[in-house]
Amino acid sequence: MNADIDYDLTPDQWEALKALRAPAPNSRGLIRHVVENLVALGLAAMTDDRPVITRKGRSVLLRGSPRLWDVAA
Repeated sequence: MNADIDYDLTPDQWEALKALRAPAPNSRGLIRHVVENLVALGLAAMTDDRPVITRKGRSVLLRGSPRLWDVAA
């Protein structure tokens, strides 16, 4: 099993991760502790004091939430 799909992110974390897809996200709209959690998980990083999505974060985002898999099935 791929470890990338084992993340059980909160809805706020999913929304923040989606918001980080843009090249220059509006970090004012992001909840600081949510971004800090994403950084701790390695799904985001801080660059020039701005959050950016990592390759790992992009992979997790593309795979989606396991909670949504049942809805899509």
